[in-house]
Amino acid sequence: MIDDPMDRIAAALERMAPAPMPAPDFEAARAFVWQTGPDRLVPVPDVARIPLDLLVGIDRSRDTLLANTRQFAKGLPANNALLWGSRGMGKSSLVKAVHGALEAECPTLKIVELHREDLPSVGRLLNVLREGKDARFILYCDDLSFSHDDQHYKSLKAVLDGGIEGRPDNVILYATSNRRHLMPRDMIENERGSAINPSEAVEEKVSLSDRFGLWLGFHACDQDQYLAMIRGYCAAYGIEIDDDTLWAEAIEWQATRGSRSGRVAWQYFCDLAGRRGVPL
Repeated sequence: MIDDPMDRIAAALERMAPAPMPAPDFEAARAFVWQTGPDRLVPVPDVARIPLDLLVGIDRSRDTLLANTRQFAKGLPANNALLWGSRGMGKSSLVKAVHGALEAECPTLKIVELHREDLPSVGRLLNVLREGKDARFILYCDDLSFSHDDQHYKSLKAVLDGGIEGRPDNVILYATSNRRHLMPRDMIENERGSAINPSEAVEEKVSLSDRFGLWLGFHACDQDQYLAMIRGYCAAYGIEIDDDTLWAEAIEWQATRGSRSGRVAWQYFCDLAGRRGVPL
């Protein structure tokens, strides 16, 4: 029986505290998703991705990210990367495809997805990954952006700058965003307009992007690139279709969607494959 009030409080706090995270089995999979409450790395046996050679129209970004990732996987210096630009142009697909392309060549290379809302827990995640010394981890954060009063960006700095401990040598960050500076332009202007020193008011948030060693831009594709993407998918999956039919159907598809991108090209191709009875 515990008589001392302080002992009772300590015992209650111990019961409320979450159990320590068990040591993860990094050999369980090549990909993981970080989840909190409680903290854990969930293995992903099959990653949803497409082959690297099917990503058409982003050759420079593809080659740059592939080379950077290969350097990292081999234990050589490499940069954190920010993939920014138009929606549906393959930013997320490229990160996953690069990891898939290097799996056989670099079997210790893993990818860990960190959801934006879990950024405050990134320090705990880094400590977990630091223990996997024999593995190399791509820390992947998709659709990264911050609003005017969002403080999550401070957690991201722990990955980019590393704090007093430094970022683990076996971890690199790849993030995707529709914004080059990770926050809306009108919010940046609002900060400037209400600040005593406008240049300093937004420097910390705007310069967050500068902490990425690689900036890879993804821009809207033109019609020729759009059709070339679909042609590439058809060739890869053995679907034969004449140019006139492809042109007419693909242009009509993009018109109904009101946009033209790699994502729209893939959606049209999925429809075409379904009509032709070709499994993907």
